[in-house]
Amino acid sequence: MTLITTPINHPAVQTGAAMNPVFAMRFVRALARLSLFMASALICLPAQATDDAAQMALGKKLFTTVVPACAVCHTLKDAGAKGAVGPVLDELKPNAARVAKTVRDGLGIMPSFGETLSEEQIAALALYVSRASGGEK
Repeated sequence: MTLITTPINHPAVQTGAAMNPVFAMRFVRALARLSLFMASALICLPAQATDDAAQMALGKKLFTTVVPACAVCHTLKDAGAKGAVGPVLDELKPNAARVAKTVRDGLGIMPSFGETLSEEQIAALALYVSRASGGEK
């Protein structure tokens, strides 16, 4: 094991009146920036969680109510859906990008919803399916 030592005259070790004023000013500025960053991160976290919860709720609602409803064809345990036409989403575990593309463009016998759903609705549906199926955490 190697012991790393810092010389006594190193700015990080100096204290009080002997501290290098340039180092002290840089240190104070760095602390101020770090404090602002941490405060903004803490303020944004609850808003992000609220936005995600609202999107998840909208996605679940769309999964069961859009015409034709996703639940008619797909199985997704979280939505109580037991469709037998499309893939079982709990097994497929698609990510949000895959769900959004399929909803927007259609795939095989699945119709396109790009003309009937807004981009916000498609994003909410994609988030819900990907998280509820375990495709994304």
